[in-house]
Amino acid sequence: MTLRLVNRLSAICLLLLLGVFYGCAGLEYAPKRGMMYYHKELPAADRAVEAARAAGKDKECPAEFAAAEKMKNDAYEIYWACRTEEGIAKANEAAARANALCPKKVEAPKPVPVMAPPPPAPVPMMAPVPAPKAEVKFILLEDTHFDFDKSTLTKEGEVILGRNIQVMKENPDMKVRIAGYTSASGTEDYNQKLSERRAKTVQDYLIKEGGIAPERMTTIGYGKERPAMYEPIPEDINSKAAKANMRVLFEVIVK
Repeated sequence: MTLRLVNRLSAICLLLLLGVFYGCAGLEYAPKRGMMYYHKELPAADRAVEAARAAGKDKECPAEFAAAEKMKNDAYEIYWACRTEEGIAKANEAAARANALCPKKVEAPKPVPVMAPPPPAPVPMMAPVPAPKAEVKFILLEDTHFDFDKSTLTKEGEVILGRNIQVMKENPDMKVRIAGYTSASGTEDYNQKLSERRAKTVQDYLIKEGGIAPERMTTIGYGKERPAMYEPIPEDINSKAAKANMRVLFEVIVK
């Protein structure tokens, strides 16, 4: 009976020794503590605080040193309360504080004597600045200004010109060149004359309906050789490009 009890006690001791051996893997011995083995961050915090003490930081900046030491002790208390990760984080913070205690003060650079500035150089006479060139703006009338093969304004075209008349009245120095366009369908000679008629129609409308002085306007026709938009299929008179060329373009010059 006694021998059996001895064997059982031996087995239990062996199991305890194995548990200690494997349980301490990855841990670090920390003397003068109730527990002997801890995660390495806690003994590292101990060493950082003691190194600061050995360097005289406890006297050089006592308040900061005491705060770092208290944080290190708090890390152990948290660790013992089975809040392992929180204790490790607190230990890391304590070590960082201990290592950063009492930083050396950087002396401010000595002021450099200020020399009196040299007298300013005489400012050369500037050549007169030339007047800015006239600003050129482009007002593009909408695509449905004229119907196909017509030089008569559409109703929508008249509405558009009404807005343009108002702009010209508000800008009495504005002068315009009215450029007429046509689609690519038709002969070169016919389209040239059609583009000129369209430009003249717009000029007459501005004079008659808007009271715009004739000397504020000139006209030009571009025909089919200089379209506002290229027409890949001239025979398609209803294409977007063809309709885009059934209009006039205002080249506006503001002095």
